[in-house]
Amino acid sequence: MQNKPRLSLLQIWNMSFGFLGIQFGWGLQLANMSPIYKYLGADEGSLPYLWLAGPITGLLVQPIVGALSDRTWTGLGRRRPYFLVGAILASFALIAMPNSSVLWMAAGLLWILDASINVTMEPFRAFVADNLPEEQRTLGFVMQSFFIGIGQTLANALPFLLTAMGVVGVMASGIPHSTLIAFIVGGIFFLATVLWTVFTSHEYPPENLETFRVKQKEGNLVGSLFSEIGEAVKDMPLTMKQLAIVQFFTWFALPCMWQFYGISVAKGVFGAVDEKSTPELFREGTEWGGLMFAFYNVVCFLIAFIIPWIAEKTSRKTVHVICLALGGIGLISTMFAANRFFLLVGMAGVGVAWASILAMPYVILAGAIKAERMGVYMGVFNLFIVIPQIVMSFLIPQIYESVLGGQPINVVVLGGVSMLIAAVSVLIVKDVGAAKLEGLPAAGGH
Repeated sequence: MQNKPRLSLLQIWNMSFGFLGIQFGWGLQLANMSPIYKYLGADEGSLPYLWLAGPITGLLVQPIVGALSDRTWTGLGRRRPYFLVGAILASFALIAMPNSSVLWMAAGLLWILDASINVTMEPFRAFVADNLPEEQRTLGFVMQSFFIGIGQTLANALPFLLTAMGVVGVMASGIPHSTLIAFIVGGIFFLATVLWTVFTSHEYPPENLETFRVKQKEGNLVGSLFSEIGEAVKDMPLTMKQLAIVQFFTWFALPCMWQFYGISVAKGVFGAVDEKSTPELFREGTEWGGLMFAFYNVVCFLIAFIIPWIAEKTSRKTVHVICLALGGIGLISTMFAANRFFLLVGMAGVGVAWASILAMPYVILAGAIKAERMGVYMGVFNLFIVIPQIVMSFLIPQIYESVLGGQPINVVVLGGVSMLIAAVSVLIVKDVGAAKLEGLPAAGGH
């Protein structure tokens, strides 16, 4: 359908609501997997290897799911079947994760969890671009940012809040009961929110359904998928290539924070030696690190709906440059935190950056690609998210002792520098979608 009608705020809310649960699952993982690995005996410098599940499953799953969903049409539509299957598997993995008794079990469950989340999440990006006209896409992606902020805030803060409410004790593995309960809640919540979107949203069928059905049956499916992905990479628009540079430095920075921030807080601010000799300080520090993740997500969803207004007054590129720069400065400031409350300043900058990271690149990309290839290109675009994470995961263990002095805070600072480079690289991007908006009605009103 070429001329899509504008959707109401409630319709956009419903189609984005599943992102709340998806990001609850991501938030639990991001704030808690490094501590869980440490409790199960992992070496600190090797943590990035154990986090490889996310980027590698994203590398393999998202382009395939994107291309598959482009070729799918069922009673549940094009993207929603993938939401549903991924959510069921991810919920199982979340509930099982804190019950891990050994390191290999937790690492294996993370592979299942990340593959399932990727199956669920990739079609959500295309879902927005499918259903919304160009002038509402910024609002659609920002709505996702809003739910991402809320979901990750709740997930990051939940273990801290459970401890404050009196949940005490640890499992035989050393994993706190507060973490166990948080993951069980997360598994249930993940599935419930995705079901809401599946049953309250609709999708537009292909323009010529009979022709679409014929193409579905033609040729070898696997061969066709990989051929389509290869063609998409070969025919990649210039804007997408330019965004790839921005995404590389952005997504090199983020795992530096996710994997080492909580441990940096525990050691640098709370004075913990490690999880064995000072277990209470380590638990308090990592829970406070999770609370800081919650804080940056609060900032994210508070600013999410301001971003379209700022972009309208300036430009999408200007917004993204400023936001990434604030994030980079925020991460670097962690080195100078004299007490736990100073960390709020840096995390505010990260929250502003996160709101833009989750929206602006996708808005710019959606304006540069054809609607009928939205799914495959959104999947291919994910390569520019997962490849830098894989590079980070292999690089940091090699330089952790020799270059970074064996200090987790130095990894966080390196992430800040990388995000500043990302901010500068936005300047080379050509936002062709912005030109298409000239003469269209303003996207305000919500």
